[in-house]
Amino acid sequence: MNTDDKLRDIVREKYSEIAEQGKTIEKKCSCCGSDDDDDLTIFSMDYSSLEGYNPDADLGLGCGLPTEYAKIKPGDTVVDLGSGAGNDCFVARSITGPAGQVIGVDMTDKMVRKARENAKKLGYTNVEFRLGEIEHLPVKCNSADVVISNCVLNLVPNKDEALSETFRILKPGGHFSISDIVTKQELPDRLRDEAALYAGCVSGALMVDDYMDKIKNAGFEDVEIQKELKMNLPESLLNKYFNEEEIEDFKDKDAGIYSITVYAKKPNTAKDCC
Repeated sequence: MNTDDKLRDIVREKYSEIAEQGKTIEKKCSCCGSDDDDDLTIFSMDYSSLEGYNPDADLGLGCGLPTEYAKIKPGDTVVDLGSGAGNDCFVARSITGPAGQVIGVDMTDKMVRKARENAKKLGYTNVEFRLGEIEHLPVKCNSADVVISNCVLNLVPNKDEALSETFRILKPGGHFSISDIVTKQELPDRLRDEAALYAGCVSGALMVDDYMDKIKNAGFEDVEIQKELKMNLPESLLNKYFNEEEIEDFKDKDAGIYSITVYAKKPNTAKDCC
């Protein structure tokens, strides 16, 4: 088994646990949690005031509100990468309305089943969930008006392939709004190599400039950061991975870990990729 497959298995195992037990184990297994007692759910955002919000679908796994800036219109086809229990899909559906279509893709079978159960309870016939990896999306070329994702690309081993697939499924002129975790300094190897924290989204994060370059290299244009929020990690976690001098450096105004929401557009002149 290669390294990419091992990382996928780590993430799949963690998110299977979450699907089965819900928010009760978010301290141990959430997108931005770890295997110790620190509560790192400071990364997740409050959805409760959003139209379409369903508590059963909210597992506290996000690091932003991608639908906030996604420019979704009634009738749009929206694809959510790493859809979990359906939280962002149901918010997106409230904007597209019954004339639109929302497709959630997740590589964890138990998450897909949970999301389908939630959609069935809500009586939504235009929201569907598909099992698949983001690097190999089970979605037709040039079929999506908007792609959204929430704290997921950082977990994907091959981000270039994931962005290439995002480009492929978008219609010419379509766009994405993705919330993700990035860093503004290199993380020490001992932190990046921590498998449990990788599944908790921090160790899989790229430097912000590298992240933006990958998006541009995939062919997207009008790339911009729509929202940025610095994450203040607990002292107990910093003490675990850094010495005193490194902690001070980490807290520097330009250093640290950030949640960003990024917008990018597929050019109108993009060639047919099918």
